[in-house]
Formats: sequence, C-alpha cells, structure tokens
Amino acid sequence: MNIPANLKYTKEHEWIKVEGNMATIGITDYAQGELGDIVFVELPAVGAAVTYMKAFGTIEAVKAVSDLFSPVTGKVAAVNAKLDNEPMIINKDPYGEGWMIRVECSNLAEIQQLLSDGGYKEVLASA
Repeated sequence: MNIPANLKYTKEHEWIKVEGNMATIGITDYAQGELGDIVFVELPAVGAAVTYMKAFGTIEAVKAVSDLFSPVTGKVAAVNAKLDNEPMIINKDPYGEGWMIRVECSNLAEIQQLLSDGGYKEVLASA
C-alpha cells in the first residue's frame, strides 16, 4: 500500500499536500482500495467554503457511498473536472491525477493536527 511520506493524512483517509497556503486534497490508496470501483464523486464548486473535518462532498463506489472530509478550512480554488467523466482515475492514481479539490487555506495551524505518514500507518494497523 502506498503512503507517501510528503503528505499529511486524516483518520478518515483523506490526504493533503500543502504548498504555501494552497492545499491539494484527495483520498488515500487505502480508502480507494476499500471502496472498490469508484463510479461517482460529488465535489463542491469553486469558491465554496470548506471547514476543517466537515464533509465537503461524497464518493460513490460499487460497494458504498462515503462522505469526504476536509483536512483544512478555506475556500475551494479548483476542482478536478476530470473526475466528472472518469471517477475511476482515483482508483488508478489516488495521489496524482486522482486529486479532488484544491483549497486556499485560511488556518494553516490546522495542518499540525493531521497525521504524518507514520501516524496514518498506525491508524491502519489498528483498524
């Protein structure tokens, strides 16, 4: 299972990559594997507000529908439009082409509350 060391994670299986005050968010390799074939993703519009650890959208797979939780508070700056027609990109490349939203962060201190790769591995080990 792929858990890149340069990212932060939530216990709900989202990843975040922060560059300056911009954050790219998606779901982890573990999450996409547990969901199975992803068939639909509902994401917020550009300009929408997202709040730390509150749902920002949903992801639907053959097995289940799950909420997506924002690891940060801020405003949506970009949405991965490719996922509208090809949601299975998330299954193939969850940390690359399968990113979901980019957020302009309004409280970078929230990043300190997230898990490192080691912390996320501990969460998975106890699951």
